[in-house]
Amino acid sequence: MYAYDQYDQAMVDARVEEFRDQARRRLEGKLTEDQFKPLRLMNGLYLQLHAYMLRVAIPYGTLDSRQMHALADIADKYDRGYGHFTTRQNIQYNWIKLEDAADILADLAKVEMHAIQTSGNCIRNISSDHFAGAAADEIVDPRPYAELLRQWSSFHPEFSYLPRKFKIAVIASEKDRAAMRLHDIGINIVTNDAGELGAAFYVGGGMGRTPMIAPCINPFVPLDQLVTYAEACLRVYNRYGRRDNKYKARIKILVHELGAEEYTRQVEAEFAHLLDQGVEPPLVELERIKAYFEDPAFDAAADARIDRSDPDFAVWVDRNTVAHKEPGYVSAVISLKPVGGIPGDATAEQMRLMADLAKDYSFDELRVMHTQNIVLPHVRKADLHALWTALDQAGLGSPNLDTVEDIIACPGLDYCSLANARSIPIAQRIAERFAASGKTGTLGELKLKISGCINACGHHHAGHIGILGVDRKGVENYQLLLGGSEAEDVSLAKITGPGFDEHGIVDAVETVTTVYENERQEGERFVDTFRRIGMNPFKEALYG
Repeated sequence: MYAYDQYDQAMVDARVEEFRDQARRRLEGKLTEDQFKPLRLMNGLYLQLHAYMLRVAIPYGTLDSRQMHALADIADKYDRGYGHFTTRQNIQYNWIKLEDAADILADLAKVEMHAIQTSGNCIRNISSDHFAGAAADEIVDPRPYAELLRQWSSFHPEFSYLPRKFKIAVIASEKDRAAMRLHDIGINIVTNDAGELGAAFYVGGGMGRTPMIAPCINPFVPLDQLVTYAEACLRVYNRYGRRDNKYKARIKILVHELGAEEYTRQVEAEFAHLLDQGVEPPLVELERIKAYFEDPAFDAAADARIDRSDPDFAVWVDRNTVAHKEPGYVSAVISLKPVGGIPGDATAEQMRLMADLAKDYSFDELRVMHTQNIVLPHVRKADLHALWTALDQAGLGSPNLDTVEDIIACPGLDYCSLANARSIPIAQRIAERFAASGKTGTLGELKLKISGCINACGHHHAGHIGILGVDRKGVENYQLLLGGSEAEDVSLAKITGPGFDEHGIVDAVETVTTVYENERQEGERFVDTFRRIGMNPFKEALYG
């Protein structure tokens, strides 16, 4: 994984001291909240319903044990003993005191971490495939390119005050595990007919109140022009993006209103201009970065067999491990979705355990998934039972990856000042209902996502089943959506009809899964059955 050089460290340390002075002036009353707000947002500090919330950047989701231990220490010292892992591969702390914020940033800086550009109208945390460097189907490890983009975008003066926040994802396989086409810019590293590496650029995706799937504006940009092309995309947006209306300020609106063809024409013209200016970082810099992402010392003789004699362990292996490019290894997913738990939350003790297990069993590496779970990317099959035993004893052994219990949920009205409805209790009740019924395993892959408001932090538009909480005359109401996907078969979910109250929505989810069970054909996932039979059978079951 990438390690800071002296320039990285100097920039982060300088920002900590700058923010320490800003926070001091706010506490002394020398800055008003309106004056302080843009300063704190530059450092990932939000003011939510009950306290400040700090969002910490985890670039492309990659951590080592030292960093995870530091996150655990922050949870104990400055919060209430836990952290919340998010859909942008970050971590959030929900109970921060302003007088502690600079000290937290200083503690982060000691382990090469920060909260810079996790908020505000700038380029946010660059996300990637959580199985990068381990996946059997990837062309190359996409993380060096994500890191190059992170370095280019950090403190970029032209893109510090964009019309709206901006999100980039980088993958390198046909299978999309990062919701790439639902980003402002999605980059898929591909090969052309000559076997050369390049980048397919998808621009103008996003969720929120106006969900859109990004069109491909260029199927092949040479990798030595990657940053220049990204800069051209940003420049056109920065020039023409709406600043008069925040609801129309995202790049997806610009691409939609200009049309993909005209937007592409302007990007290509800007790209040609930038090529003449020579803004691309030298290839030697990319090679320097790549050196940090070389494969660990895999054991080529590692046993490729797994002893499945323990039935509970066998279920976990089947559901929570993913094929690795090395036959004697797997990627092991640690579920942060125990039945009745809060999706994405981990206690400080659990973080420390995950850190220690990563050091013992995964070459000292962890990944945060955009689905709010944690991955140990390189685990020998021979070590799996010992790993699972330790996880299970700590409440981290739930065998529910990609099932109806593996729910994405935003913090909702329990924490967020923007939310209209609670998300967490709904997720808990749904998981409890299906765990009790025993249907979790029989339903197979079923991706359920819940948002507490139209901003869609829970990705409800992209759920096989999506739930959106709204305020209906002062009462929490939940809309049910079906048929979404954030994978390579990307699609946007459709609203079934009138919403439900907090109890009715749980019944509604069970109703639509019953329709699926009755209608599915051999090998069909929920979303496959929905696409084949359409909305009507589900609506009839829900509304009569």
